[in-house]
Amino acid sequence: MGVSMATARLWVERWESQQQRYAIDREERFTVIADVVEHVTAGRARPLLLDLGCGPGSLAARLAARMPDADIVAVDMDPLLLELARTHHSSAARYEETVIGADGWADSLGLNRPLDAAVSTTALHYLSEPVLLRTYRQLAALLRPGGVLVNGDHFAQDGPPCSDLTAQVGRRRAERARTHAHEDWQSWWTAAARDPELADLFTEREQRQTAHGNHGGNDNAVTLARHTELLRRAGFDHITPVWQFGDSHVLVAVKD
Repeated sequence: MGVSMATARLWVERWESQQQRYAIDREERFTVIADVVEHVTAGRARPLLLDLGCGPGSLAARLAARMPDADIVAVDMDPLLLELARTHHSSAARYEETVIGADGWADSLGLNRPLDAAVSTTALHYLSEPVLLRTYRQLAALLRPGGVLVNGDHFAQDGPPCSDLTAQVGRRRAERARTHAHEDWQSWWTAAARDPELADLFTEREQRQTAHGNHGGNDNAVTLARHTELLRRAGFDHITPVWQFGDSHVLVAVKD
């Protein structure tokens, strides 16, 4: 059930464009994540990286270009986005379909050594707090000492007025970015659903969503402070934001 190179390129390029509407300074955030990973893997042969919620391979492809000697495992639950990644960014990573936080998901990755880094962008906010804590603990167990979890996402502050201020700054930045992005999330999916080459993948996607449920309910409800607390409970002693614009952060947790 593959797609052609031309089709994959078309939909990945349109994905990259529409994502500019939502991820504040998306390219800079990717660069910061790569800066962190490159720093903690300096001098290590064939570092092992895990991309959580990889979608069509956006971050994995950038990490592979920055660190061509790295081994990257990229995971997602969406078979359509994974197929686009496998076709358009085939050499960037080994792509695996899994539901992050589900029973046995970490064991299904087939990792043969500890991770140097686990990275994610706007993919963990759908997890409830208990699942998020369990996932953080599983990632801590997968990482080597000195390894990092790097999470780029929107994190609310604890209560107004700070939460209101950071959210407003983020909204205004996103509004300015929208003048350059002509397609949004919903219109991308609507248009992709009309492509006959993707029809079987959409059917499979719907089956997966029915089986695993809709993972869109949390809506970034876990605050930055709460993420930090959960990471400490999971075994990460050193946690810090390394980049912020409005409520968009890159949060880094280091395993001792």
